[in-house]
Amino acid sequence: MLSHNDTYKTGMHLGTILTGDQIQGAPVISQLDVNDLEPGKKYRFFFQAVQMGTGQHWYIPVVVAKGAQDGKRISLTAGVHGDELSPVNAVQRIMDNLDPEKMSGTAIAIYDLSRPAKEYTQRQWPVAQKGGSLVDLNRVWPGDEAGNNAPTRHAGILWNRLFKNNVDIALDFHTASTGGDFTMFIFADFRKAEIRQIAELFPIEQIKNDAGESGSLEMAFVEAGIPVITIEVGAPRIFDARKIAMTVEGSMNVLKHYKVIDGPIGRTSKEAGTFFGDMFETVRSTTGGYLELLVDLNDQVTPGQKVAMQRNSFGDVVAEYTVSVIGKVATIARDALTEPGSRVMQILYNSTDLNFKTGISHQSGDDY
Repeated sequence: MLSHNDTYKTGMHLGTILTGDQIQGAPVISQLDVNDLEPGKKYRFFFQAVQMGTGQHWYIPVVVAKGAQDGKRISLTAGVHGDELSPVNAVQRIMDNLDPEKMSGTAIAIYDLSRPAKEYTQRQWPVAQKGGSLVDLNRVWPGDEAGNNAPTRHAGILWNRLFKNNVDIALDFHTASTGGDFTMFIFADFRKAEIRQIAELFPIEQIKNDAGESGSLEMAFVEAGIPVITIEVGAPRIFDARKIAMTVEGSMNVLKHYKVIDGPIGRTSKEAGTFFGDMFETVRSTTGGYLELLVDLNDQVTPGQKVAMQRNSFGDVVAEYTVSVIGKVATIARDALTEPGSRVMQILYNSTDLNFKTGISHQSGDDY
């Protein structure tokens, strides 16, 4: 590994760069090259990311389990949004299960990517300029180190100096946004056979064949030719033990599939009876009021079925909501007070089903 001032180049790019600092006993790096790390060991770093307005830096926890033998390099990211907590617990558990001396390949865990958002357990990155605007870090990838705001620069630094040249396969873990809830769910681009294969290794509730969202970390990996899936681990701001367990089981299956670790493949989507779809129908509130859900996550729905209603402050019913497709509930609002235009729920369905009627492609931008 190189010191911060060392200009020696390894191959086509600088190797791992140590700043010389330590935080909580972990060395600080400003660039990672896993080729520099001694095989058969597990490493903890703090990655020096973008500066704050004070000139100090945000630091990102990174754990690298480098196997004794060469193999695939798999990244696991948790905390692109600050209110996503179950993914952090899931990735911690995955890394705890790994013994580098018995591995062939490398697992790289990156936690709390949106550090200022995580400090407030909120979804978006608060920017000091313009009166305190909010930026979704999952809409600015692969970023730009010379960008117009801190989160865009932050994404560029992480992409160029942490992800780039270190990752062969990517697993990006998320949850629903605050006020909502998700099934155990995967977004995967089935146009790539390898991506579909990765998704089907998870014993989960629903998988959506999805082309991806512009500016997301997933799309940055896709555009770089790196197979990737986005895994939604239920609700925000909590640890969901059941969904965390499914996440760990599926992730370990991926590591086994790529021979990073030994062992038989566990339960997959086949055993779990996963529901597959390629479209969302989004139900939005037409008025303000108190929301009463008549269905829950993963419930089957049919055209014309009433799925939610709203009452005003007097208790009068002011709106009722139905769906127009055959599918399953994928996301729902948990906030009981709902403004006009707010998302009530999304129904995952398959457009190849001759019984479907209408729908809205992809997700609405609140999650992912």
